[in-house]
Amino acid sequence: MSAQESALQDVVRQDVTLTTDGGHQLSVRVFPAQEAHSVVVVAGAMGVGQHCYEKFARFLAGRGFTAITFDYFGSGVSLTTPMKDCPVRLTEWATEDCQAVIRFARDQYPSQQLHWIGHSVGGQLLGLTPNANDLDNIVTIACGSGYWRENAAPTRRVAWLLWYFLAPVSLRLLGYFPGKRLNIVGDLPPNVIRQWRRWCLNREYSVGAEGPSVRQQYAEVRVPITTVAFTDDEMMSRRNTESLHGFFSNAPVTLRFIDPADIGETHIGHLGWFRERYRDSLWREHLLPLLQ
Repeated sequence: MSAQESALQDVVRQDVTLTTDGGHQLSVRVFPAQEAHSVVVVAGAMGVGQHCYEKFARFLAGRGFTAITFDYFGSGVSLTTPMKDCPVRLTEWATEDCQAVIRFARDQYPSQQLHWIGHSVGGQLLGLTPNANDLDNIVTIACGSGYWRENAAPTRRVAWLLWYFLAPVSLRLLGYFPGKRLNIVGDLPPNVIRQWRRWCLNREYSVGAEGPSVRQQYAEVRVPITTVAFTDDEMMSRRNTESLHGFFSNAPVTLRFIDPADIGETHIGHLGWFRERYRDSLWREHLLPLLQ
């Protein structure tokens, strides 16, 4: 084992429970860095538990960034009831959960730079998060609009089946969306899948589905945003990526598209980047510089 690998294993994870303004109980994990100079919140994709980002969080902690991960209410360790009985809506993940995590990070580390790495929905939600401007820097990864007619081809071919058959039938039969069983996204509470379905069927996604007030919320975000997208993403197309980030009309936005071959890889996709095999090719070479 190298000295660097040993140091990463020595990072002592701190488990915290946050209570949001609306009473959501959130499982939060803090990976403190020695002599930290910045804090990075890693906000996961829909249906992806915070445990999937732990190696990346430890990687950040080993390089001077205190890392924070969390599970949205009704998912992962933040699920405290049968999923069909969890009333949370997708918008509450922004107005309750993301807001509470940003507040926690600011309160705990008031003098440090605060970065947000949002994977997929973890970037989308910032347009609905009231205190998003308390961040210093935003990096979105594999993040775009979910409008189904503009999805990448592999997803677009099956999206109609999901939205017009699997989602409504599953809700009627089970009371929630059994994504793990179907190998689609992950298990989701009923109101999350209902609202997400409405967004994905609208050409302007959340902004079109929720109306002018949400469009204005996205426009009020002024934090610099860098998005990292992958050309082999099987869910998000270039058009999805450009569309979603266009809603942040008053934030400086930089779009970066990475072809796996350009970094010596054969595949990254929508859910690959947080795997440890990309430690050098992607984490060190492409993501770390965005946090400097």
